[in-house]
Amino acid sequence: MERKLTVLLVEDDPKACEDIVAYVDSLDDVALLNITNSAAEAVQAVHSFLPDVVILDLELHHGSGSGLSFLQNIQKNPPRKVPYILITTNNSSTMTYEAVRQFGADYIFSKHQEDYSAKTVIDFLRMLKNVIHSHHVEKGSGAVAEETPVQKNKRLIHRICAELDQVGISPKAIGRRYLIDGIQIVIQAPTQNLCNIIGQKYGKTASSVERAMQNAIARAWRTTPIDDLLTFYTAKINSEKGVPTVTEFIYYYVNKIKDEY
Repeated sequence: MERKLTVLLVEDDPKACEDIVAYVDSLDDVALLNITNSAAEAVQAVHSFLPDVVILDLELHHGSGSGLSFLQNIQKNPPRKVPYILITTNNSSTMTYEAVRQFGADYIFSKHQEDYSAKTVIDFLRMLKNVIHSHHVEKGSGAVAEETPVQKNKRLIHRICAELDQVGISPKAIGRRYLIDGIQIVIQAPTQNLCNIIGQKYGKTASSVERAMQNAIARAWRTTPIDDLLTFYTAKINSEKGVPTVTEFIYYYVNKIKDEY
């Protein structure tokens, strides 16, 4: 199976985020790992998710920090896998461009150029996909070190948690832990007895596990802004139920994530 190009988006414009999510969801060869408007959170995400690419808005006016602070932090403390960094910006200062290149940016897209769009940016990265995959460099060596099973599992959990955060599955919800486990289990091997397996782990009945997961999903669909749900959960939902079933929810994220792991 073809390896996907994994992307971290650092952007504070909701419309820009929505456009990139919509286009990436239409593709089979690109996966969006996470979205943040915080430079500090982006630094953590690079170390946790090991993305192939970071699409970095230079001026995070409606977030926190800046693209420059992100670049500076990454340069001082490189992740195990250094991503390709593509800058998107409304800034047209040649001095600023020179600075971001010195801090390690690989390419700069001006948002003022006539053909600028989410599609233009993503298609540009798709053209570079094979080169990006072949040029990742681990700090202090010439190749990315093989992940241990523990590292890989930790990265998978971070990835699942990021997805659940985007649709508002509360960390306080009992069902969140079960959903994380369920997605992990099905990524490794689909099973017909998922709730039983999770229940045995926590000393709970299968019905209580399923109920807790469905409650966590239902609460998210009641409290999360509809625009966020439409952006980050793109599967069709039964109009009569109004929320995904547990099975639908888990398999949506399994299909979204499994090829990365």
